[in-house]
Amino acid sequence: MAEPSALFTKHKIVPDVLDAAPKSLLKVTYAGGLEVNAGNELTPSQVKGMPQLDWPVEPDVLYTVMLTDPDAPSRENPKFREWHHWLVVNVPGNQIDKGDVLSAYVGSGPPRGTGLHRYVFLVFQQPQKLSCNEPRIPKTSGDKRGKFSTAKFVAKYKLGNCVAANFFQAQYDDYVPKLYKQLSGK
Repeated sequence: MAEPSALFTKHKIVPDVLDAAPKSLLKVTYAGGLEVNAGNELTPSQVKGMPQLDWPVEPDVLYTVMLTDPDAPSRENPKFREWHHWLVVNVPGNQIDKGDVLSAYVGSGPPRGTGLHRYVFLVFQQPQKLSCNEPRIPKTSGDKRGKFSTAKFVAKYKLGNCVAANFFQAQYDDYVPKLYKQLSGK
C-alpha cells in the first residue's frame, strides 16, 4: 500500500479536509472484520453499524474522534461540505464508548446519482478535557450536521495535529432510504 500521505493527497483529503496528512493510518473495522483501507469502496449497507477504531495512544491523553463527508451532496457540488457523521470528544485512549458524544454515529448515505463520496475518519489529540458548546445530535437527526468544518472545530478547541486517519468511499445503495428515514426521526 502507498504511504498514507500520498493516498490522502491523491484523494484530495489534503486539502479538502486536512492541511497535512496524518502521522499514522487509523485502523477502522466494521462488523464481520470488514476494514477501511485508505480509499477502498464500501457500501452504505456495510457501514451502517458503528465501527471499532484503533490508533497509537499515549497514556493519560484524551482524543477527539470524527467522521466527515466532504462531498455533500456530491464531489462536483460540495455545497454542504462537510457533513459530519460522528463526533466524540474526551475519549480516553481509544475507548470511544467512554467519550462525550456530540454527534451520534450515522453511516454513509450518499444521495442517488451523486457518485462516490469520501468518508474520512479523524483522530486528534486534545490539549486537555474539552467543555464543548456544540449541539448534541442523536442518530435520528440530520439537523446541524451539514456545513461542518473540521478545520474550524480543530481551531476552536485548540486540538493538535491529526494523529491518525483513514477513509473509505461509498455510493448510493438500497440502504440509503432507510438511513434517511432514520435521520428524519421516524
